[in-house]
Amino acid sequence: MKKYSLLSLFTNGLNGHKRWPQAWRDAEPKRSYDVVIIGGGGHGLATAYYLAKKHGITNVAVLEKGWLGGGNTGRNTTVIRSNYFYKESTNFFDHSLKLYEKLSLEFNYNLLLSQGGITTLAHNRHDLEVLERWANSMQVQNVDSEMLTPEQIKERMPLIDISPTSRYPIWGGFVQKRGGVARHDAVAWGYARGADAMGVDIIQNCEVTGILREGDSVRGVETKYGVIKADKVAMCVAGHTSVLGAMAGLELPIVSQPLQAMVSEPVKPCLDGVVLSPAVHAYVSQSDRGEILIGGGADRYPSYSQRGTLPVTEETLAAAATLFPAFGSLKLMRQWAGIVDISPDSSPIMGKTPVNGLYISGGWGTGGFKAIPAGGDCLAYTIANDKPHDLIEPFGLDRFARGAFIDEGAAAGVAH
Repeated sequence: MKKYSLLSLFTNGLNGHKRWPQAWRDAEPKRSYDVVIIGGGGHGLATAYYLAKKHGITNVAVLEKGWLGGGNTGRNTTVIRSNYFYKESTNFFDHSLKLYEKLSLEFNYNLLLSQGGITTLAHNRHDLEVLERWANSMQVQNVDSEMLTPEQIKERMPLIDISPTSRYPIWGGFVQKRGGVARHDAVAWGYARGADAMGVDIIQNCEVTGILREGDSVRGVETKYGVIKADKVAMCVAGHTSVLGAMAGLELPIVSQPLQAMVSEPVKPCLDGVVLSPAVHAYVSQSDRGEILIGGGADRYPSYSQRGTLPVTEETLAAAATLFPAFGSLKLMRQWAGIVDISPDSSPIMGKTPVNGLYISGGWGTGGFKAIPAGGDCLAYTIANDKPHDLIEPFGLDRFARGAFIDEGAAAGVAH
């Protein structure tokens, strides 16, 4: 990848940053590819990157209906963690976390990874017993976790209210110290630069309007540029997975709902890492710009809105102010929502579909951003070899017919 000297940085700064070369090519679509990936967010770009890097498949197009990273990749709360309960989830997400830890060096591009830890709170005896089981399950699987007393939680985040008179008294919790946050747009840009450098075509403003089938096999896609042929097509479109699936004749067990986030005015550093309370349905961190970033539960109805509703906003802000009373005096700067596609067991749907040559990466719910590296790595393997990677075989679409659910509703971290 291109490196820049201090002189070039200085010169471009004096020129008003108008002469920087493009970070990736603005490619024109070809009539056919070996693989077409629908969705230019983190998962689509990571899949293309690993197809090229690990499997030597570079005749690949990534089709994005808007701008690169403009969907859920650019609208999430940037949390990275692997603190799941079941071994299938823990193994997959810890693989993703390990890849995240090396990506800045691999890309020669700073993703602003900050591993300040993620702390999950218990507000009664039942919560605490559940968290103890959860933390023990992680330790058995060689994933870091540590139980905390209320006093230890207060030491980690001095502004939190641990008083017994609090509306939701804190009985304890557990921390995964390797958890944290990363810059979401930098993740997309890093994968885009890497994929482009290996010959992948990234085509923005190219909406897919149809998926072409010939019998039980996929043959390409229809776009505003016309038909683009490919014998392998991957759907990496987050909240619109069921919409794309319907184009191929698939009825997917997915519900799409808005998931809100919001930030306060910036303040001096006062919170390291992420704190999550499943009981009050809120999680809080501080961005690199000083804003207090707050997320909550999904809205209560199916929708493709990217705004969300006022009642959920109010509930989420009230929950955050309950945990951190000092935050109640801050002004809210921005509010938005992503579209999460929630499966019946709150676990992803990955791998092959009943249509030959059509692959899926969806059903991520609230876990899509943290899964980008592993999702791309495992889906690329699956596409290249036409068989599921071992880490995602349990997350196949066929598990619902077999009743082999991986119920991670609790570890997903917010109300579904």
